[in-house]
Amino acid sequence: MRFHIACIGRLKAGPERDLFARYTDRVGKAGRALSLGPIEISEIAESRAQRAADRKDEEARALLAAIPAGALIVALDETGKTVSSETFAERIADWRDSGVSDLAFAIGGPDGHGAELLAAARMTLALGPMTWPHQIARALIAEQVYRAITIIAGHPYHRA
Repeated sequence: MRFHIACIGRLKAGPERDLFARYTDRVGKAGRALSLGPIEISEIAESRAQRAADRKDEEARALLAAIPAGALIVALDETGKTVSSETFAERIADWRDSGVSDLAFAIGGPDGHGAELLAAARMTLALGPMTWPHQIARALIAEQVYRAITIIAGHPYHRA
């Protein structure tokens, strides 16, 4: 199962990009034996529409266009469900085992996700009750995908 991160905003050079690259590299290496990975990224510019509702709609359409057809979509949103790392790993393993070939994580812009994307999402996931900038959210979801792979593999990276 391949992972995709479709996000509004571009990641500039710096520590966030380095951290994201570290975890995407780890996912590519550790996940291969489990038929998981790699992580691919699609960066989409923020909408320039004047109204927040229009920006959310435009960005939702752009995110959906960037996600492979047939992918299972997880929308990252502060109002989503929080799950433990173990539960997240179980979901990933279950989706892989049920034949999901592409799992896409959608990270919206400053205004959040548009209704079209939320309707297409199988799950809305929160990375905790706080709001995170898209640069950090990318690194967090990449780390959690890597952690899920280590949990599935029985690797000691995750010690609960």
